[in-house]
Amino acid sequence: MAPVSKMIDIVTFGCRMNTYESEVMRREAEAAGLGALQGGAVIFNTCAVTGEAVRQARQAIRKARRDNPQARIIVTGCAAQTEPETFAGMGEVDLVLGNEEKLHSHNYRALPDFGVNDFEKARVNDIFSVRETAGHMVDAIEGRARAFVQVQNGCDHRCTFCIIPYGRGNSRSVPMGAVVEQVKRLVGNGYAEVVLTGVDMTSFGADLPGAPKLGRLVKTVLRQVPDLKRLRLSSIDSIEADPELIEAIGGERRLMPHLHLSLQAGDDMILKRMKRRHLRDDSIRFCAEIRAIRPDIVFGADIIAGFPTETEAMFDNSLTIIEECGLTHLHVFPFSPRKGTPAARMPQVDGATVKMRAARLRAAGDAAYRRHLASLAGTRQSILVEREGLGRTEGFTLAAIGFGRSGEIVSADIAGHDGERLIAAPAATAQAA
Repeated sequence: MAPVSKMIDIVTFGCRMNTYESEVMRREAEAAGLGALQGGAVIFNTCAVTGEAVRQARQAIRKARRDNPQARIIVTGCAAQTEPETFAGMGEVDLVLGNEEKLHSHNYRALPDFGVNDFEKARVNDIFSVRETAGHMVDAIEGRARAFVQVQNGCDHRCTFCIIPYGRGNSRSVPMGAVVEQVKRLVGNGYAEVVLTGVDMTSFGADLPGAPKLGRLVKTVLRQVPDLKRLRLSSIDSIEADPELIEAIGGERRLMPHLHLSLQAGDDMILKRMKRRHLRDDSIRFCAEIRAIRPDIVFGADIIAGFPTETEAMFDNSLTIIEECGLTHLHVFPFSPRKGTPAARMPQVDGATVKMRAARLRAAGDAAYRRHLASLAGTRQSILVEREGLGRTEGFTLAAIGFGRSGEIVSADIAGHDGERLIAAPAATAQAA
């Protein structure tokens, strides 16, 4: 009896880069024929940022095996790259692929089902040997109203808390022409908003001929894809923002007024111990300069609570930078020591204090977000409808919206908020943006 064709299920953890790469993986896995396997396949695209992310991935893998005993389970992503033995040692897992291997169809056939004689459960090569990042073309991002385009991968910096360079390798840029073609393709398929994404996106271009910077890429995309309605940036390192990027933020209305900053802390000593490249005043100055040229800008940021050696006074500097930078969308990470990083060997803050500080940061972030919501009451906003009942403003603020189709940009009047999202009604003119 012929095997029953099953859907390939991809479970994605972590960043927008993983979201994009999961679509490449889906295409490559389908080309390899995984969908024809009895029981189908479940592929986990993991994250290694925190120990909790790894724990959640392992938990999800065990559940997937219980739910579908016949499925082939493949694990890849940053956690698989940095801890291949962890996942290869799980009886539920059939194959472990590295971050480079996951992007090529032939690696998905490395299972006994395909007649492989030299079967190795873990196929994870040295990520630092990878010298280029290809501009993989995808036609759509399944189930999403906005599309992501990878422009860069890896990181040349070695922040003392971060395991990601060991999962992603050194910084590599996608050529500008390939980025433009990908954006054109997605816009041609109906996407009104595209997000440029990378591991250390502001390092874009250093390895390309002529060393173009991110600002040049942004301007090129906007110029060569005139039908693109919205261009958005994922997380950036503000200290590396080049003059053309700042100029584009101030003058390009199709570049969305929302920047997520990789701040990590607000105290100079902690920033030095993190081996960051900026100080507290650099962050405050950057936010003030951008707000002066783009008054509608909305800032988000990553902040780590309880970094090793952090005193209460040092923590207070991180707490107060929320207001001093005018942060709105806060991502708080309780410090999680990652084996192999310098920070894991530093004097640790006790777990209860880390948890308490993370809660205080989140409370301050929630209060700032509610103030932001209140400030938009009575305004008119352009909203991208993400799915039925929900959308995002240009500043990436969540809105409850009872009209418009997924992927459509509509004009809406803001009646108020419910503490979590804006309440949007059709604009008086009732015209699409």
